[in-house]
Amino acid sequence: MILLADSGATKADWVAIDKDGNRLFSSQTKGLSPEAIGKEEMIKRMGERFDLAQNRDKVNKVFFYGAGCGTNTLKSIARSALKEFFFNAEEIVAEEDTYGAVYATTPPGTQAIVCILGTGSNCSYYDGEILHQKVSSLGYLLMDDCSGNKLGADLIRAYYFKSLPEELSEKLEKEYVMDADEIKLNLYKKPNPNAYLATFAKFIIQNKDHEFIQKIIQAQMQNFIDHYIKQYENCNKVPINFNGSIAFYLKDELEKKLSENGLKMGIALRRPIDGLIDYIYKHKL
Repeated sequence: MILLADSGATKADWVAIDKDGNRLFSSQTKGLSPEAIGKEEMIKRMGERFDLAQNRDKVNKVFFYGAGCGTNTLKSIARSALKEFFFNAEEIVAEEDTYGAVYATTPPGTQAIVCILGTGSNCSYYDGEILHQKVSSLGYLLMDDCSGNKLGADLIRAYYFKSLPEELSEKLEKEYVMDADEIKLNLYKKPNPNAYLATFAKFIIQNKDHEFIQKIIQAQMQNFIDHYIKQYENCNKVPINFNGSIAFYLKDELEKKLSENGLKMGIALRRPIDGLIDYIYKHKL
């Protein structure tokens, strides 16, 4: 049994396949970012899923592409957790989620800029063989332009700075607990503050046609284009592919903003796990 995983900070999608590429089962756990949680918590979260726990001894290969695996130290933590849980696995690959995004959207031999816009954000250039990354992520506090957590943070700031229009403020109060103590508890005391901030992105998407919300979206998209995509000199010559819920649900706005910058929209997938199945079967088994 071969296991594939695409993990963000909020959730991780899993698919089990056999040696012929046939899907055996799918699963989902909480996010498994070694940058946000430790090895023991990763193991605990995998163990909470009955299908993973029941089949852990049958797994002989694991391909894990996850947020928070951007350094050798963090990759080592992920591999260690996976090896301890799937103790019979002979091969364990743990790479940054950007690799999964590339493999899901961009066939080998094809050039593209590949981006992630989910709870967090990232961007790389794939030359058809090798992945090139010019910006090293410093996590959600300093990076992650146009991510779910940045959009959520902008919304909360607007609410507390009283610049959010009254009708939106009232609507927000009905859907979220906007008490300062509750917000600070989630940001500074509880784990995964980035995932908490990203829960507010749902409100952004649901109200995306409002003029004020559009300003937030447009500003964050321009930040992402300026800080990430335009790092690559040939950005206006290759398609720009996206993975993640923010890119998927704001695809029309994203395509328009890219066009305004002379850039070409490529594929936008909500979940890269399905595209990974084909890649792993053809190129890794």
